[in-house]
Amino acid sequence: MKPIELVVLASGRGTNYEAIALAIEEERLSGRIKAVISDKENAPVLDKARSKGIETIFVDPKENNFEERLIAACKQFSPDYICLAGFMRILRKGFIEAFRDQIINIHPSLLPAFPGLKAQEQAFNYGVKYSGCTVHFVDEGMDSGPIIAQSVVPVKERDALKDLTERILREEHTLFPQVLQLLAEKRVELKGRKVVILDE
Repeated sequence: MKPIELVVLASGRGTNYEAIALAIEEERLSGRIKAVISDKENAPVLDKARSKGIETIFVDPKENNFEERLIAACKQFSPDYICLAGFMRILRKGFIEAFRDQIINIHPSLLPAFPGLKAQEQAFNYGVKYSGCTVHFVDEGMDSGPIIAQSVVPVKERDALKDLTERILREEHTLFPQVLQLLAEKRVELKGRKVVILDE
């Protein structure tokens, strides 16, 4: 199996980046991270990537033509997939079109419920009994792309928001690499809005 080549976009700590990198190291994921790109110059994820010898790039969102520069930064690595791992910026139509059906995001809710920011807090305040996380293809909408996989997390009676957030994050770290491995195995088929996972 040919390893899939990945570019990771991240804005913060990079825990999902770390989960992907660990899955590759432990040979649970047949892949290679070509670069980590951030819109935050001092994002901790960049230091974590550098410590592993992975190329890092900062693309300043305050400068002109941010989207064009972000597209160019990604294209130089010819990735099979672009992984959004806590990238806190909405990607515009030009970027989506440049990498159609190649952009994968993880979101901390069971979409289509609670899209957008602070999804865990939205779910917690709503009083749901179950939440979770979703891995999906990215389209032009807000967390609206075709769903590849979901993982359910119970909301316990004595949970504080922090408890639920941490439980969802642990599931994210499991689900994201699993989905990328399905993509590496070419077992993910996109049919309109529906994603079919093919048998081995």
